[in-house]
Amino acid sequence: MEIKKNSIIGDVLDKYPETAEIFLGIGMHCLGCPASRGETIEEACMVHGADSDALVLALNKAIE
Repeated sequence: MEIKKNSIIGDVLDKYPETAEIFLGIGMHCLGCPASRGETIEEACMVHGADSDALVLALNKAIE
C-alpha cells in the first residue's frame, strides 16, 4: 500500500503501526481520537499546519 495525501490515518496506522512515531513527531498527538483516525493525511496536516507532501514522503520511506 502506497501512502498518499488522501490516505486515511487510521488505515495507515492499522497497516503500519510503526508510522505512529512519525505522526507524533510532527505534533499529531491525537492519534487515538476517533475523529483523527477517520481523517485523511492532508486534512490532518491542514489542521496541524504541517506539510502533507513532506509527511507522505517520510511515511513511505519508513515503510520501505
